[in-house]
Amino acid sequence: MAPLRVLCIHGYRQNGSSFREKTGALRKLLKKHVELVYMSAPHSVHQASSEAPEKGNGLSPGPGGEEDSRGWWFSDVQTRSFSAQQQCEESLGLDESVAAVREAVRVQGPFDGILGFSQGAAFVAMLCSLQGQQLEPDFSFHFAILVAGFPSACKEHQQFYNPPLQIPSLHVFGLEDRVIPDCMSRELLPSFQDPQVLTHPGGHFVPAASAHRQAYQDFFKRFQ
Repeated sequence: MAPLRVLCIHGYRQNGSSFREKTGALRKLLKKHVELVYMSAPHSVHQASSEAPEKGNGLSPGPGGEEDSRGWWFSDVQTRSFSAQQQCEESLGLDESVAAVREAVRVQGPFDGILGFSQGAAFVAMLCSLQGQQLEPDFSFHFAILVAGFPSACKEHQQFYNPPLQIPSLHVFGLEDRVIPDCMSRELLPSFQDPQVLTHPGGHFVPAASAHRQAYQDFFKRFQ
């Protein structure tokens, strides 16, 4: 049986290479059944001294790591920065990121599903909405996994959150997450029809302990 192919969307101030490193345990956990394919966001992020990257599994950057910081959109148009809590009328850069995913699907696809972490998970919800509204004919994801996701606080993004999306979804979040509190992740659940939820006792990372294997496998089994 061919493994499922999943496109992976990293968090803010990460990139495809650093996210691949930080999800090594997940790749190992799923390796017989799932192939994870990584891409980088099109926007460079200039890190302010007060900002810390989304560390994923808390590992320090390796080769191709956080020195090449990337983002999917900016909530502050003037400073080209992003905060999940920042309310704004309009954002910067989302269209280019959608185009980058479109290109990744054309060149590296097809993909069975899509996985996103933090800002990447918020972005995945938007991509699923575009697919559900049949606005992106190249998108044909059968499922979505959103780790530490949240609804965007930007007013121009509210179009993405109703009616509930039909795509099967697994929402994963940590009960001790200090970057994206679990209450923010729960706010995204009503945007999906019958969302499945996997919580873990940790913080801001993609959980991949043996205790989580069954939940992932049960979800993926529906699409194999």
